[in-house]
Amino acid sequence: MKAKEKLVLFGAGGHAKVVIDIIEQQGNYAIAGLLDDDLKHQGKRFFGYPVLGTRAELPALISAQLRHAIVTIGDNASRAAVAAHLDQQGWRFAGAVHLRACIGRGVKIGPGCVVMAGCVINADAYLGAQVIVNTGATVDHDCRIEDAVHIAPGCHLCGGVSVGQGSLLGAGSTVTPGVRIGRNVIVGAGSTVIRDVADAARVSGVPARPLD
Repeated sequence: MKAKEKLVLFGAGGHAKVVIDIIEQQGNYAIAGLLDDDLKHQGKRFFGYPVLGTRAELPALISAQLRHAIVTIGDNASRAAVAAHLDQQGWRFAGAVHLRACIGRGVKIGPGCVVMAGCVINADAYLGAQVIVNTGATVDHDCRIEDAVHIAPGCHLCGGVSVGQGSLLGAGSTVTPGVRIGRNVIVGAGSTVIRDVADAARVSGVPARPLD
């Protein structure tokens, strides 16, 4: 029986716990441990796995034939920055899709994505790199989600929605069909977005309105 590829997680927080659970259920990788730049984690175990050090350990890990990683950081900007650094170092990004997620025909899921339990990604939707689709969220047909987006728990994106790079859709928010959300947008929890949203806007409410 072929040995499983070893996997390193970067980020030792609550998001990492959920990703670990998904990886263990998938059974495709063996988790070697975690990296985290917060020194409080060093020399400890996290959710059953060793913390191997900070990003300073990356060259040594590559020398030890560890090349697969998932960035387990919920914050979009931090996740994207760490992923860019790992990419420059030659790491390959694994994905984590929960066994109880429903993935439709023609869906494309980019490297480093995490799709959690109860999610539905419907036909011909596209997820870029380092996207999080959190617990119970739905992304309907023909949606396009760019890199480093976080779709929080219980969000619902109707068909043909597009979401720009680095945006955050807060828990329980809804986006109506065909709406275009720009880059680095924050949609407040529980909002209903019925109109296009410009880059870097902050919107909230039912219907969602700019906060600036």
